[in-house]
Amino acid sequence: MEFSWKIVIDAGIISAALLLATALRSRWRFLQRFMVPNALTAGFILLPVYNYLMPAIGYTQNRLGDLVYHLLSISFIAMALRSKPPKVHGEARHSVWAMSTVTLSQYAVQITLGLLLTWVMFSTFAPGLNPAFGLTLPLGFALGPGQAYAIGKGWESMGFEGAGSVGLTMAALGYLWACLVGVALVNYGVRKGYLPKHATEAMQDKGMLTGLVPKGAEKPVGMRNTTDLEAIDPMSLHAAAVASTYILSYALLLGLSWLLGLAGKAGADLARNLWGINFIFSAVVAMAVRGFMDKLRLGHVMDDDSLSRVSGFAVDYMVAGSLAAISLVFVGKYWLPLLVLSTVGGIVVTLTVPWWASRIFRDHRYERMIMLYGLSTGTLSTGLALLRILDPEFKTKVSSDYMLSAGLTFLLAIPFVLAINLPAQAGMTGELGPFWTMVLIGVCYLAYCVAAFALIARKRAFASPLRIWLEE
Repeated sequence: MEFSWKIVIDAGIISAALLLATALRSRWRFLQRFMVPNALTAGFILLPVYNYLMPAIGYTQNRLGDLVYHLLSISFIAMALRSKPPKVHGEARHSVWAMSTVTLSQYAVQITLGLLLTWVMFSTFAPGLNPAFGLTLPLGFALGPGQAYAIGKGWESMGFEGAGSVGLTMAALGYLWACLVGVALVNYGVRKGYLPKHATEAMQDKGMLTGLVPKGAEKPVGMRNTTDLEAIDPMSLHAAAVASTYILSYALLLGLSWLLGLAGKAGADLARNLWGINFIFSAVVAMAVRGFMDKLRLGHVMDDDSLSRVSGFAVDYMVAGSLAAISLVFVGKYWLPLLVLSTVGGIVVTLTVPWWASRIFRDHRYERMIMLYGLSTGTLSTGLALLRILDPEFKTKVSSDYMLSAGLTFLLAIPFVLAINLPAQAGMTGELGPFWTMVLIGVCYLAYCVAAFALIARKRAFASPLRIWLEE
């Protein structure tokens, strides 16, 4: 009897790369100085392995793309199964709304900028460029590699050749902006005196730099047991909760696909597109499951820290696997548009995030800006890694305010995600109507963000508009 080892081989190779990356981070000053996540290093190690070495030995059909697709949904489920955040009032509500506004403003800026730059490129030096190319900027920078790959793969069936690899490449370039420029912004804040003195000390912390808790140091608690080990291991319980929820989301999408199929070709096409945003359905189902557990008074058996570890595990493997899944053939084909879009996008993010943050926030302004910069160019883990340089033990409200704001941001971003295929449809039909509709959606998001910004920041909103960072 023959057994398939493909998923085991891929998981084993990614695991070995993560171990090697961890060893490199503990020794290599460059990786320590720029706080490069181990998963990112592992992905770059695997990039030539999967593009050249594995095909040379006959391993031509890797399933890394499928792995990334599922890990994305798993990470969303694990976070959505966490307990509901406490209600906020007064000043705290303004901070949460402000965090959501700046996060969403980057979606809006990157949607609009990416699409308009793409229009310029396919109207001039890149006539064959797919109209959906511009949305790889918000997908790769503001959302992350999982979303960029999952949605990009859906675009491939709509005529955008290599869209999955293009999205992953944009995400990799975003990580570089997050690590290199993000750490440079931290150093700039220290020099200008925008940060407390302990930030300088934190940047010398050996555990933070090497990524390993030093020998003899007190080890932080990463998760807590909610079961008796004799009955079931608590990690088994949490993994089972996540996996069961994923099956429920699969069943929901399967049922929706069947119902939409009854509507004919248009319904079937919509159903196929919904599978590309499975992570949204997975998160919604997970929130429903958590609500049901709370109604039955069973929510206490879920430990938030344990669920965070499940999500962190999924993100680490997803990031490493997503970079390894990049096809260098398509990178070579799109290298100039990728360079133009990522460079202009990176510069705009570097200018706009500090501009918004210095005016809309009333406390911990630089810490909030640094975290939001990491989020706008990488992922939540990148944003938290940059924040940890300034706030090693997360004693400020910055991380908690972001977590509280994430639900609002998620709800407000649903229309964007549901409309994500419009530019790809324009490329498939040759009619630019859907493309300009998506540009209009980006402009509407930007208008909302500007209005919210003005309400929250008040007199500071447009003070000294030419200054990137507004002094106190």
